[in-house]
Amino acid sequence: MDKVKFELEIPIHASPNMLYQYLSSPSNLQEWFADSVNSRGKIFTFSWDGTEEVAELVTKKTEERIRFKWLESEDDESYFEIKIQVDALTKDVSLIITDFADDEDEVEESKQLWENQIDELKHTIGA
Repeated sequence: MDKVKFELEIPIHASPNMLYQYLSSPSNLQEWFADSVNSRGKIFTFSWDGTEEVAELVTKKTEERIRFKWLESEDDESYFEIKIQVDALTKDVSLIITDFADDEDEVEESKQLWENQIDELKHTIGA
């Protein structure tokens, strides 16, 4: 069954440079995204409440975006990406989250999960 792609745009008051540090480094990801994050090369292991998920770092562009592919989803086109977007006129910074849910029913739940994670990030960096 095909997964359902969704996007979320969340304004955040932080510099792209600082934000990128919190998106790309295992120790900083561990502060807001997962209970524990370890990496070996391009393979990242994320742990939540004793459950481990493994993802491959697919794309990394400094101060712009980071994209991971869950290894358990090798058979489909799904991934999750966090992109830093800066408005050319206002210089407002937003995070654009692209992710996939298993079906339509899970899209809202997945969006809520991301919003909670980004709230944790905002709290962590004082944004």
